[in-house]
Amino acid sequence: MSVEDGGVPGLGGRRQARWTLMLLLSTAMYGAHAPLLALCHVDGQVPFRPSSAVLLTELTKLLLCAFSLLVSWQAWPRGGPPWRQAAPFALPALLYGANNNLVIYLQRYMDPSTYQVLSNLKIGSTALFYCLCLRHRLSARQGLALLLLMAAGACYAAGGLQDPGNTLSGSPPTAVAGPMPLHITPLGLLLLILYCLISGLSSVYTELLMKRQRLPLALQNLFLYTFGVLLNLGLHVGGGPGPGLLEGFSGWAALVVLSQALNGLLMSAVMKHGSSITRLFVVSCSLVVNAVLSAALLRLQLTAAFFLAAVLIGLAVHLYYGSR
Repeated sequence: MSVEDGGVPGLGGRRQARWTLMLLLSTAMYGAHAPLLALCHVDGQVPFRPSSAVLLTELTKLLLCAFSLLVSWQAWPRGGPPWRQAAPFALPALLYGANNNLVIYLQRYMDPSTYQVLSNLKIGSTALFYCLCLRHRLSARQGLALLLLMAAGACYAAGGLQDPGNTLSGSPPTAVAGPMPLHITPLGLLLLILYCLISGLSSVYTELLMKRQRLPLALQNLFLYTFGVLLNLGLHVGGGPGPGLLEGFSGWAALVVLSQALNGLLMSAVMKHGSSITRLFVVSCSLVVNAVLSAALLRLQLTAAFFLAAVLIGLAVHLYYGSR
């Protein structure tokens, strides 16, 4: 199994087991994000500013990276850190920040269900930039596997979960006031395409940058998250009056921030030693975890669409990673 296939060549059994465990942990954390966020709700609303959660997540990742370097878990380069190599990380930080804000604006021009279904186009955009920027060629079998992932995500978003007290199929694991009609405006469609393109570009560019630089991963993350903290701090301060940085935070909210921070660090390892395609499979497989936790914690019902999506994900994994 090659790096591009999601494995690491030349690994012994123990190191391969650690790599597999890391992917499983990341899948679990991705899947747990929405249910944990729903447990933070007070009277059906998130009690803290979303920008606060994003800023605290970036800050937590930055502090963890700095700590790992200080305790010498990863060695500093000889002659001190090459600060000039930090500048390229400003671009992915900017792209990630732009997408975080696009997600908010998109809700104004389409309903959540339409967004959830169409946002799966970012799988295709990531694969496109992966081939163009990294000069990797996907086989017909791998291309079919990615199409199945897109279909699985759309199927799950369209009706994988259902609130027993709500007739709207496919409701997210949060309180829903009532059925919302499907709609999307031309501007919403353009913004969604932009969102998918930025998502794919940011993922592939980050992978390219991390693999080209011969620097410790923790130092690269230190560069990336420094820009991330500065950008999100500016967005938080410029967002106008609102709750304070920690106002409304609970134990569940702290767990959301910590899990997102740890997952971000795991994903950076995947980008450096695996590939952007591996990340797509992790995110898609996390739908299964999300559904199971939503059913157990939030008492949402699994529908036939969920089981169809799970089958499609399984087929995609087999096609992409199975013996060829």
